Amino acid sequence: MEAARGRTEEEKQAAAKAEYEKLLTMRSGGTYIPPARLRALQSQITDKTSKEYQRMAWEALKKSINGLINKVNVSNIKHIVPELFSENLIRGRGLFCRSIMKAQAASLPFTPIYAAMAAIVNTKLPNVGELLLKRLIVQFKKGFKRNDKAVCLSATTFIAHLCNQQVASEVVAAQILLLLLHKPTDDSVEIAVGLTREVGQHLEEMNQAIALAVFDQFRNILHEADIDKRVQYMIEVLFQVRKDKYKDNPAIKEELDLVEEEDQITHVIALDDEIDVQDGLNIFKFDPNWEENEEEYKRTKAEILGEGTDDEDGDEDDSDDSEDNEEKRQEKALEIKDQSNADLVALRKTIYLTIMSSIDPEECCHKLMKVNLPAGFEHELPSMIIECCSQEKTFSKFYGLIGERFAKINRLWTELFEQSFAKYYDTIHRYETNRLRNIARFFGHLLSSDAIGWHVMSNIHLNEEETTSSSRIFIKILFEDLSEAMGMKKLQARLKDDMLQPYFEGIFPHDNPRNTRFSINYFTSIKMGALTEEMREYLQNMPKPALPAPPPVADDSDSESSYSSSYSSRSSRSPFPRRSRSRSGPRSRQKYSTSRSRSRSISRSVTPSERGRPRSLTDSRSPPRGRPRSVTPPHRRSYSRSATPPRRRAPSISVTPPRRRALSRSITPPRRRALSRSVTPPRRRASSRSITPPRRRAPSRSVTSPRRQARPRSITPPRRQGRPRSITPPRRRGDSLSLSPVPRRKAPRSDRSDSGSPRPRKRRRPS
Repeated sequence: MEAARGRTEEEKQAAAKAEYEKLLTMRSGGTYIPPARLRALQSQITDKTSKEYQRMAWEALKKSINGLINKVNVSNIKHIVPELFSENLIRGRGLFCRSIMKAQAASLPFTPIYAAMAAIVNTKLPNVGELLLKRLIVQFKKGFKRNDKAVCLSATTFIAHLCNQQVASEVVAAQILLLLLHKPTDDSVEIAVGLTREVGQHLEEMNQAIALAVFDQFRNILHEADIDKRVQYMIEVLFQVRKDKYKDNPAIKEELDLVEEEDQITHVIALDDEIDVQDGLNIFKFDPNWEENEEEYKRTKAEILGEGTDDEDGDEDDSDDSEDNEEKRQEKALEIKDQSNADLVALRKTIYLTIMSSIDPEECCHKLMKVNLPAGFEHELPSMIIECCSQEKTFSKFYGLIGERFAKINRLWTELFEQSFAKYYDTIHRYETNRLRNIARFFGHLLSSDAIGWHVMSNIHLNEEETTSSSRIFIKILFEDLSEAMGMKKLQARLKDDMLQPYFEGIFPHDNPRNTRFSINYFTSIKMGALTEEMREYLQNMPKPALPAPPPVADDSDSESSYSSSYSSRSSRSPFPRRSRSRSGPRSRQKYSTSRSRSRSISRSVTPSERGRPRSLTDSRSPPRGRPRSVTPPHRRSYSRSATPPRRRAPSISVTPPRRRALSRSITPPRRRALSRSVTPPRRRASSRSITPPRRRAPSRSVTSPRRQARPRSITPPRRQGRPRSITPPRRRGDSLSLSPVPRRKAPRSDRSDSGSPRPRKRRRPS
């Protein structure tokens, strides 16, 4: 039974190993393996002598070292180093060197911290520090041969701080400097300046002769070599740093001075030495003596970390530390907070004086970078730059270049300048015109140089409600500066970029036709109508809203529809007076109805008549209206010359049109009654055509003919010949003349006219 159980355990181990090996192969090929499944297989593998178990331990070691290096900083380095020594750094020294070099190259400002960690490890495990220095030297040599500036810069910076921590000899730094300055180029001199700034103080203290030789070489390059002006300025700054005794670039910061001088181990490796970087330590190798080596490192770790010492001493130390911490907390609690903003005023004053004392933008940026900005006060720097720019009489590109440099240095400054754009646009109405102009041109420079993102345009909403006169001036100057700096074609292309369209919806709105028209008119008024082509097309192609249905029009006629409308709310009829003279009162001159044809009320009615026949001139009197404002004006004579059919010689009767706006229609009866119909055409401008101008202002006295059908003395022209005219008296003002077109067909006989007025009596014209 025991043998069967042993075989079963062996089979389980073999199956787990095979499955684990398969999963690792799949993961190396890019296949995703669930972590839970991987951990389950790892828990089944318990044989420490097997290759699978050692590979699993190797992966855990690599992950642990990499994690500890990535989270180290100034405040926790004292706690990270003991955890780092808990891992087997002898077995994983290759992993340690690779991880720390990779982390340092990714973040150069953390180089002093990584150098301090390497110095601590070097005091206990010198072979780890030596391997790190060898790999850095080889990395620099490869980068120098390949002209890889980034690799050379990271390697030399790390070597400089290792020299400061006395892990590497200063001879290595001197050899690198002389190599870089032997045949000076812009990049090599720049790398040498950076290395000297970091290691200069250490060289001055350890070997004065080397420092003098290096600076003599820099001086010769400054005066003789043909290098860029920017690099010359860097050398001048380096001499100034040396003159100031490296007060801003100390060799070791106080919080990172963690290694005692007697514990330091310095490695002397020359550039021309044969160096073995031991790349095989980076990969997993099966160790047949794995357990023995692990036990040996446990003893080494106990010596390094002081494990197994008296616990009482440790308890006493812990109590002392806790008391010290409590005292420090009490001291911090007693600190007085200054609420007078004296520090803020001093900071602004420093920034202002630094800007004003600078000659060119490069010098100003260099000085401003050295200003110590407290945490949370970073926004004061962009604010002071913009305020100084706004105080100038005219815009100075000096400030635009400063803002551009800072915005391109770091993403932090870019975001701060973008936030400043939103803040200043919201409060632009507080600034006078000159300051407003300078601020707009400053942000125009940043946008045209792509120092800040164009998504800041989303803060602008160009419509009548959300803009003020100041903001419209700001937008005008901003776009004028962009057009001048970029050119109109490039500006149009940028504004048509599909990726940026959501941010331009406020400037070129499509939500409301009113806002769209406002934007079009605005850009047209500032002579940038070319930017509104897309909006114009959108406005033209936009579907028009449906008009409401017109109200139904009442029809008073029995035969034909009337196109006339009246302003009066009611109308009345009155019978004809027998032989009374109609005069219009004062109201008739004040109130009058306006015809849609806008013509005078003298209507010409044309009926078909034969040519060559004489025309009959009959006087007809218009019936008075029920209301005084439609009565015929006094002392006006109306002449009605209408052609009647040849069969009967009855006088033509002109019926006064009703009180309507549009078209007045005078209807003549059919052949038997010989009533002519005149229709006033609609929408005719005041094209007055007077028949007898001298008689137009004569007093009107019209006599109606009797009912009997007596022949008038005048000869009426036959039908279908000539163009008879019918002059009806004016209704209110008596000054409008309307021409009536030829009717297409005979009007049907009706007892009353379309206007509802009764038929006037027909009387014989007096001789």
